[in-house]
Amino acid sequence: MGLSRLEKALGGELDELFSKGTAKGKEAIFTGVRKPKGRKGPRYLLKGHGTKEFLRMNSNSYLGMSLEDDVIAAEERASRQFGVGPGAVRFINGTFKAHRDLEKKLAAFHGREDAMIYSAAYATMIGVFAAMTSKDTTIISDELNHNCIINAIRLSRPFEKKIYKHNNMEQLEQHIRESVGSGARRVLIVTDGIFSMRGDYAPLDVVSAFAKKYDKEFPEGVVVMVDDSHGVGAFGATGRGTEEYTGAGKVDILIGTLGKAFGVNGGYVVSSETVTRYLREKAITYIYSNPITVGEAAAALEVLKFLGSKAGRERLKHLRRLTKKFEDGLKSMSYEVIESEHPIVPLMVRDTQKTTDIVKFLKENGVLATGLNFPVVPQGDQTIRFQVNGNHTDYDIEVALSALDAYRKKRR
Repeated sequence: MGLSRLEKALGGELDELFSKGTAKGKEAIFTGVRKPKGRKGPRYLLKGHGTKEFLRMNSNSYLGMSLEDDVIAAEERASRQFGVGPGAVRFINGTFKAHRDLEKKLAAFHGREDAMIYSAAYATMIGVFAAMTSKDTTIISDELNHNCIINAIRLSRPFEKKIYKHNNMEQLEQHIRESVGSGARRVLIVTDGIFSMRGDYAPLDVVSAFAKKYDKEFPEGVVVMVDDSHGVGAFGATGRGTEEYTGAGKVDILIGTLGKAFGVNGGYVVSSETVTRYLREKAITYIYSNPITVGEAAAALEVLKFLGSKAGRERLKHLRRLTKKFEDGLKSMSYEVIESEHPIVPLMVRDTQKTTDIVKFLKENGVLATGLNFPVVPQGDQTIRFQVNGNHTDYDIEVALSALDAYRKKRR
């Protein structure tokens, strides 16, 4: 067969990625975790590094819930009762009470009529987007939207696609005006809530105002869809994300994840009862994919309970304080950052080799961070993305800052 020739072609592409310094390379393998103790937050053990402990500054688990005893216990109880897998897709197998309980709680958390859970947030976006895009739909999207949105647009085959410069609200309005009378029956504005490579946020209050202003110009209206996977649970006074932080009210369709601040797995969408009922019939990634496990649903329900408590609000305050401490520490050393209350803290390096060098130095000093190079980020925006977590401590932040200070002094 032709596999040998294919391997040669693929090998050439791999060699090119590594020669340019843009290959992601081998994945780290975690062999153990040590829970918070004393001044230290969690520490991780890596294959090939023996008993050396590593501080993770590259985890999406913003609240630190994946290691919480109550969350682990909830997942274990549900798994012992119902097993570790759902068995089949929901329309064939039926569903479990924990799935529906979680959907109702998510809807209530976001002040919506209903919710649907999916196997992942990426699958949520693909399925929802394709179902909500007709042949008469114009899509208007931020240029820095997540890869899931980019691929969802490609798969949905809209009437027209328009891209506006990052958070450029004048250009967004211009694209809406240009679509009036174009033949589009529906306009779908889509944006990230929190932009995952930068930690900045979309001005959803302005986006929603434009949608309302031009809604009557289109037979099926102007619909706002937001992927707030990095915002939900980690942003806003009560963890309700970018909607809460910007005072935007409720966008038409909100997509979130259980795999970041919730520390579990899966994605979801919240909207009106009519929209979710339609999606259960039309969203291919819901219909043809297994749901999350019952155990994962039970764990997510426990996290929602935590977010609604005084302890949850205190965890969010702690997260904001540590984020500010880390940002201020970086700025005091003349590192360039994009400031935000969100716990993503991007250190703008703007050079591929230097990004690689800093990440390597940090790892040698027991700190794990993620270097982002082109094409993951635009050329010239090479970044090290740090992510502060709710189970980090002041000491942890000081450890990370100390390593970065040591690199800075070494470069003098």
